[in-house]
Amino acid sequence: MPYLFTSESVSEGHPDKIADQISDTLLDNFLAFDKSSKVACETMVTTGQVVLAGEVKSDTYIDVQQIAREVINDIGYTKGEYRFSGDSCGVISLIHEQSPDINQGVDRATQEEQGAGDQGMMFGYATNETENYMPLALDISHKLLIELAKIRREGKEMTYLRPDSKSQVTIEYSDENVPQKIVAIVLSTQHDEFDENEADMLATIKKDIQEILIPRIKNQLPEKLQDLFTDDIIYHINPTGKFVIGGPHGDAGLTGRKIIVDTYGGKGAHGGGAFSGKDPSKVDRSAAYAARHIAKNLVAAGVADEILVQVSYAIGVAEPTSIFVDTYKSSHLNISDGEIAKKVAQIFDMRPAAIEKRLALRNPIYRETSAYGHMGKTPRTVTKIFESPYSGVVKHEVELFTWEKLDYVDKIKEVFEI
Repeated sequence: MPYLFTSESVSEGHPDKIADQISDTLLDNFLAFDKSSKVACETMVTTGQVVLAGEVKSDTYIDVQQIAREVINDIGYTKGEYRFSGDSCGVISLIHEQSPDINQGVDRATQEEQGAGDQGMMFGYATNETENYMPLALDISHKLLIELAKIRREGKEMTYLRPDSKSQVTIEYSDENVPQKIVAIVLSTQHDEFDENEADMLATIKKDIQEILIPRIKNQLPEKLQDLFTDDIIYHINPTGKFVIGGPHGDAGLTGRKIIVDTYGGKGAHGGGAFSGKDPSKVDRSAAYAARHIAKNLVAAGVADEILVQVSYAIGVAEPTSIFVDTYKSSHLNISDGEIAKKVAQIFDMRPAAIEKRLALRNPIYRETSAYGHMGKTPRTVTKIFESPYSGVVKHEVELFTWEKLDYVDKIKEVFEI
């Protein structure tokens, strides 16, 4: 019997995502000037205020207040009427030194034996229903808000848009797990005050979403996915009505509170650990990226149509305590999922230091991950410039989203004899 599945996304202007972006930009600045930095940085935003907290061990010093303000302005909170702007908000820093009790469990005589920065389990997921091996409902949810932000920045259409927004997409699947159609799209966007009454305002926003935004999204998709956009889609646009008060003035935001948006939109599983503000010694982040890298390469190699990979760690211990694989009965091989997991352990070194090296994670690459999902984006090389009043200017050429590279497909085919 056909079934429905739903995923959501939030924009870069959502309060929780503001917090994530500040935390990851602070991390990038620490890594830019000291690659060995250990960082666990949390951010809270609310009306007119930013609070920075957490633990850092680093040989560099950065202007955390100025960095936070720059991030807020970049997102688009630049006006006093938002009750939150980069130029006027207060920024309080409560960041302090990392606990030596934690650090002794991570640092080792040799880098290869570096212990995991925490215990826990991490998951990676991939499916062949999209070109980027991501769940379709989440992929479209992200695209809706990425494009809405582009329209806002272009300033030519929908000029009433403000930075805060959320999306949600519901898709009908067949018994064979094939997407059939989009059933519903929910989109709430913050906006300026309108001169007309609320009913006219909502009609204008709904019309613009359907006639400006949706066609731009369809043009980004392959034809078979464009066909999922039928005339029967139920649209819930700003379903509560007026949405002028938003951002941190409407809701407080916290680092790490959108972990399902950050990963797979509810598909697969999640171990519970957040990503943003954490350096790669924290396996909450690095092992989750490594698990995605494994799952994506396995699916691309033809091992299965859909794969979940779990890895787990004990704090201070280098070798993982377990590696688990679930192919959801979509495997194309005549071996069990347990046997697949054993071969995965042979191919991929999952010690924290090996993950850092394989995916080049000790680089300032994290600001780009902190909105619209950490998974599913296109790997690319960029040059980033960082400036500190204490350490001068540094330039880094870095590769973003290395965990999305399909660089192990041939090796997997060889080991699995595909």
